[in-house]
Amino acid sequence: MLVDMANERHPQTREKDLQKFSIQEMRETMGTYKTDQEKFWAGEFGRKYIQRNFDEDLLMRKTAMFVKTFEKMSRVGSIMEFGANVGLNLVAIKRLLPDLELSALEINPNAVEALKKIQGVKVYHSSILDFDPDCTRDLVFTSGVLIHQAPDSLPEVYDRLYRSTHRYLLMIEYYNPTPVEIGYRGHCGYLFKRDFAGEMLDRYKDLELMDYGFIYHRDKLFPQDDLTWFLMEKR
Repeated sequence: MLVDMANERHPQTREKDLQKFSIQEMRETMGTYKTDQEKFWAGEFGRKYIQRNFDEDLLMRKTAMFVKTFEKMSRVGSIMEFGANVGLNLVAIKRLLPDLELSALEINPNAVEALKKIQGVKVYHSSILDFDPDCTRDLVFTSGVLIHQAPDSLPEVYDRLYRSTHRYLLMIEYYNPTPVEIGYRGHCGYLFKRDFAGEMLDRYKDLELMDYGFIYHRDKLFPQDDLTWFLMEKR
């Protein structure tokens, strides 16, 4: 995730057909979701998001981003992404470290079908709020996912992230020192900015901030949508 607002700012970004990744005529089954935000991303809006945000240039920018975020890590053999969408982050990581064990958690059925096409990725079709980790990973991360969670559900989301990693936690999200809601493509209640990492550090005393960074939308080589990333480690 974390590319939609960037595409609005950079209209030249190409939108490519996802037909080679998804089952074009698969039936979307709407289940029972705990929040309006879950239903929003599992349904038609989530499907259209997939179509808007598949782009080779974006994949290159993501690869450059992970070079920065991985600099302080060591001995990482397994990674899981919460809210992986169609897996562009995981594909970028595979370009850098092809031998890693990769897993993906995703709520949207179309995105799940795309994830299943990526060789070597274990896919969990579930909402974050319903997910119980079957094992821990060296690194668990989110990218543009926490910003779309219902604020009241964040403590539970944090707990599931924390329980899913035994070493590193990486958050790539929009930052604001205080919680604020932002209108999102004509919708209200689906985009929130806050200090997600700070809340995690306050909640879990064995988490330590290792590194953080900002990627500006005017970066001359690999622009991103003014996103911030925070790398934490369990001590």
